[in-house]
Amino acid sequence: MNVSVIQSSAVRARRGWGKGPTSRIIYYVVCSVLAILFLFPLIWTALMTLKSPGEAAAVPPTFLPSHISWTSYVQVFGAGIFGYLANSTVVVLMTVLIVAILSVLGGYGFSRFSFPGKNIIFVLILVTLMIPFQSILTPLFLLLHFIGLDNTLLGLSLVYVTFQLPVAIFLLRNSFDNVPRELEEAALIDGCSSWQLLWRVMLPVVFPGIVTAVLFAFFNTWNEFLAALIFITDNDKYTLPVYLVNLESGLYGQVNLGALYAGLMITIIPCIVIFLLLQRYYINGLIAGSVKA
Repeated sequence: MNVSVIQSSAVRARRGWGKGPTSRIIYYVVCSVLAILFLFPLIWTALMTLKSPGEAAAVPPTFLPSHISWTSYVQVFGAGIFGYLANSTVVVLMTVLIVAILSVLGGYGFSRFSFPGKNIIFVLILVTLMIPFQSILTPLFLLLHFIGLDNTLLGLSLVYVTFQLPVAIFLLRNSFDNVPRELEEAALIDGCSSWQLLWRVMLPVVFPGIVTAVLFAFFNTWNEFLAALIFITDNDKYTLPVYLVNLESGLYGQVNLGALYAGLMITIIPCIVIFLLLQRYYINGLIAGSVKA
């Protein structure tokens, strides 16, 4: 058989895939299995919170609770989770706000302006991603102490900004690079200044990229544990991850799994809600900001 005939048959087969009922059934079955695998840990955690403390610590564990118990949530709320939730919220808001502003300005500058050492500076920013966080804990602690921001939520948020900013600048720079130059030239002809061009023209276009950078900063900051444990020394200033570790250990080192899972569910809910609200922008921004056209 001629090679060209074989190649054309393969192309037609690939184009026809997904149009028949069998291929659609396979597609939905595979997607359903993957969805179950990804949702199983979340479902397991939710069911564990509805068990009594004794049943939650049982070995081997059971999947379904024998009876619904709200004891774990009562313990979590009784331990003052709202104060730690407020601390995490304040740190996240400060981090996200600073990262959003600096990444937009940095990405716009690296994308649209030429200045000496531009590429070298951009590479140096990306190189910071290779520095292990644990290796610079002591210099960061001494620096915060020197500027008087040790044991403060602002100082903790600045530490988070340091590590979230390189990724955000990288995403925003590529997002700005994907904006056609003709759009910028048309705005300049109409009399827009550089700031007006950024605010009125460019920001609405790269909004998905901004959402992507903000979501990355939010998730990483909300779930971060080590920095909050090292740079915060007052118990009333701890964030949620540190609170959950303290909540896990009971009397004589006994692990309170029910309370731990209840705290995890309360921690997970904001992440799920924010992602569901912004997932459309997140996917578009991730695609547009990660691959340079």
